[in-house]
Amino acid sequence: MQRPHISAALTCSAVLLLATLTACGGTADADTQRPSAPEGVTAQASSSTSVHVMWEPATDDREIAGYEVYRGKTKVKAVPAAKRMIDVDGLTASTDYTFTVRSKDTAGNLSAPSAAIPVTTRATPSKDEAPPTAPAKLTARADGSRAATLTWQAAKDDVGVTSYDVYQEDSRIHSVPGDATTAKLTGLRPGTVYSFTVRARDASDQSSPDSNTADLTTASAPGAPASTAPTGLRAEIGKEGAEFTVDLSWDQPETGGVVPAYELYLNGRLTTTIVWGGTPPKGRAAYRLNLADPPGTRYSMKLRAKLPDGKWGDFSAQRTVVLPG
Repeated sequence: MQRPHISAALTCSAVLLLATLTACGGTADADTQRPSAPEGVTAQASSSTSVHVMWEPATDDREIAGYEVYRGKTKVKAVPAAKRMIDVDGLTASTDYTFTVRSKDTAGNLSAPSAAIPVTTRATPSKDEAPPTAPAKLTARADGSRAATLTWQAAKDDVGVTSYDVYQEDSRIHSVPGDATTAKLTGLRPGTVYSFTVRARDASDQSSPDSNTADLTTASAPGAPASTAPTGLRAEIGKEGAEFTVDLSWDQPETGGVVPAYELYLNGRLTTTIVWGGTPPKGRAAYRLNLADPPGTRYSMKLRAKLPDGKWGDFSAQRTVVLPG
């Protein structure tokens, strides 16, 4: 049998390699398209040495991997795709800065810079030893299935409130200037329970205690099943000997049957499964939690029901308690 000429063999190999790369998503199918530049960029001077930068999500033909934040031409922060706000610290008081944001996709393509946003850091504050008071009478209204509006009463500070930070459960998700008493939130999920609090911040970057918690449930998407989240969760702290007690109570969800068990989460982690010793209660349920932690310990609590099909339902709104001194 005659062996093929070497050039023909190389040509066949190249064709096979190209076919393999194409089938496996290799260089023949490489992602070379840049993502869009982030829009809606804002830069807010939080204090004399820090600036808070926020932006709207960018888009890509494949997937956004993250964002890069620039002070002038210097990259100062890189964050994952799920995060669209950061604090840039270590700045100089009463100084002009310009910030831009670029998106980056999973192939490493960088977008063009966003619009450049100028900001001036605040002057060095006078002596400010006391943090602001907590914002009061926080309310939350769902605006359809993906947005919400929060409103609160202004906090007080001996020097002045410079910003308000909005927290969803224990994560800061938004900030507005110190003269604002409302915040518009977007990018929420349909048919989802949310718990919000607000903290005031002063020019010395001191934060207030939490406001009251405001809960809301966004409208369900068309055709989506009803929420299975427990509602009306309350937490009351007591003392039993050397331990603290937290008495939890909640309204049980409509599941089409009896709820045999609940999972209780503390600070985002499963702590215990509540299983009724006898016949499960109807209507409002209750559970006592014993804690041997020192005063000042902070806990965030939420729970979800076991459904008749054996799956776990939606989470309740979250409640936060601080063990008293």
